[in-house]
Amino acid sequence: MRGLSDRDIEAHLAEALGPEAALSKSTVSRICQRLREQFEAFRTRDLSDVELDYLYLDGSHFKMHDGSRSEPVLVAYGITTVGAPVLLAVEPGGDESHDACAGFLGDLKARGRRVPLLVISDGAPGLLGAIEVELSAALRQRCLIHRARNVLAKVPADRRDEIKAAFWAIFELSDDALPGDEAVRNAQRSIDAFATRYERGFPAAVKCLLTDRAALTVYLRFPAEHWRRIRHTNLIERTFGETRRRVKVIGRLPGEASCLSLVWAVLDRASHGWRGLTYTPAITRHLTELRHQLDNSADDRTGEAVTPAAYHDHRSLRPSRCYTKPGTPPGRAVGGIIRSLPGTDVAGERWRPRQDSNLRPWD
Repeated sequence: MRGLSDRDIEAHLAEALGPEAALSKSTVSRICQRLREQFEAFRTRDLSDVELDYLYLDGSHFKMHDGSRSEPVLVAYGITTVGAPVLLAVEPGGDESHDACAGFLGDLKARGRRVPLLVISDGAPGLLGAIEVELSAALRQRCLIHRARNVLAKVPADRRDEIKAAFWAIFELSDDALPGDEAVRNAQRSIDAFATRYERGFPAAVKCLLTDRAALTVYLRFPAEHWRRIRHTNLIERTFGETRRRVKVIGRLPGEASCLSLVWAVLDRASHGWRGLTYTPAITRHLTELRHQLDNSADDRTGEAVTPAAYHDHRSLRPSRCYTKPGTPPGRAVGGIIRSLPGTDVAGERWRPRQDSNLRPWD
C-alpha cells in the first residue's frame, strides 16, 4: 500500500478484505500521513556518515500531472566503502536539464554527501553536465547497457544479434586480466577493432560507440571482482520496472507527491534485498590507493586539466590540450569531456603538454 493515496488504500483494502473489513477514512488518512512522514525523513536525512566508493544515478519517466507528458524521477543509490548498498535520494527531475540535475546532485551535497570514487550513469546531457559540476573529483563510468541500446537502435533488426554479441565481446577480457592501464588499453583496442569492422556497414552505430568512448572503460581501473556490477545501472532499471507495474495496477498517479512516495516505497523495499559488493583486504587496498592517486592528481593540478575536445577517431586517442605532470594513471572521463590525469592519455599512452589545431571537438 505504500505510495498510494488515501482513496486508493481504502479501495484496495475493501477489495482484498471485503467491505466489512475496510478501514475508516480516518485510519487510512493516518496511514498515508505516516508514510508521507517516512518519505520526508528519508529525503532530508543527513548523509555525512555515508562514505561511498560507487554512486549510481538513473531515472525513469512517470505521468504525475494531469495533461502533462511523463516526467522523470531521478534516483541515486550507492555502494559504501564496506560494500553495503544504500538508497540515497528520490526526487523529481523536471525537464532533465542541467539545472534540474545539478539541483538534484547539489541537494545530495548539501545533505553531506561525500565524493565517491566512481559515478555510474547513462548519457543524458543534463545529467552529464551536472556530474561535471557537482562531482568533478570523481571518475565517471558510462552505463554499458544504455550504450548497447543506443548502438543497437542504429542497426537493422536482422543484424542486431550479431552487433550485440560484438559489442559485449569488447568488454570480455581474459580471466587473468588485471585491473588498471593495460585492461583499459585492451578494451580500447577492441573498440578500435569493432569500429574498423563495422564502420562501412553501420557508420551511425560506430559513431555512437566512439562518442564518449573513454567513459566506457573506466570501470576496468577498479577491482576485477566488481567489474560486472559497476559498469551499468541495471539494478535501478529493474526496480523501476517493478514501479511501473505498480503504477499500472493503480491506474493513475494523482500528483507529484504520490508519484515520488510510490517510487520511493518500491525502491526502499527492494533495497533491503539488494546485494552488496565483496570487499577483501586486497580490494580495500586497491580502492584506497586509487583514491589516493585521484586526490594527489587533484592537488597537483596547477590549472584545469580538462579538454573540451579530446577528440579522437578509432585510430587516435590523443588529447587536444593538456596540463600534465608525469607518472600518474590514465584518463578520467567526466561529463561529456575527458579529464586527463597527468602523464597519460585515455589509452594510457605517455604524452607531454601540447596543443594541436588539427584535432577537433569531441562528437
